[in-house]
Amino acid sequence: MQATNSMISIKGVNKWYGSFHVLKDIDLEVAQGEVVVILGPSGSGKSTLCRTINRLEPINNGAISIDGQALPEESGPLSQLRSEVGMVFQQFNLFAHMTVLENVMFAPIQVRKQKPAAARARAIELLDRVGVGAQKDKLPSQLSGGQQQRVAIARALAMDPKVMLFDEPTSSLDPEMIKEVLDVIVELTKGGMTMVVVTHEMGFAQTAADRVVFMAEGEIVEVSTPEEFFNNCQTERAAEFLSKVL
Repeated sequence: MQATNSMISIKGVNKWYGSFHVLKDIDLEVAQGEVVVILGPSGSGKSTLCRTINRLEPINNGAISIDGQALPEESGPLSQLRSEVGMVFQQFNLFAHMTVLENVMFAPIQVRKQKPAAARARAIELLDRVGVGAQKDKLPSQLSGGQQQRVAIARALAMDPKVMLFDEPTSSLDPEMIKEVLDVIVELTKGGMTMVVVTHEMGFAQTAADRVVFMAEGEIVEVSTPEEFFNNCQTERAAEFLSKVL
């Protein structure tokens, strides 16, 4: 499906793991400022697709571009492009030996070459924004899972990315912590950030998405607004999925 002012463009993307065809001729455009939520059963290729957008997963053929720039193969330009694509994972992947504040300051200083004072001020601002400013001097192990994931979101935002990718950001959290993380992501959607979110949280998809992409068996089966998808989906496969999760 085409989108104007495309920030993410995915054309004819295929990926195999050995003989397993995990992504099949994927075409998707994500407009600047759009929030796209990817839904589908386990093993449908959702996370793999998300991870191809910054080449954490290489593709076999096809093309992906961010803000009009094709994803480069080589390490230098690829690092530069990755710095413009924030990623939040299932596991929080924080540096265990660094404080929360140091975790958020690290990449802006190392990659963006920011002065420590500026990086610190921005990190404190972001930690306050995601609701964990009071935890800034603690180590990640001293925080709850929900707090750690909010730190991971602040860390990604500290690079001022053009795009944010979320790969099942709440799947390893206890139920009571899921809402606190989703609330932070919902706030981000209001700020005009271009976002791709892979999730099992149907309520989030219904309320926060501009478009829902439904995947099954490595293919995009349906692309529609949340209202259309949840109230009047067009395919039998999507209807079957919704009957199991709603």
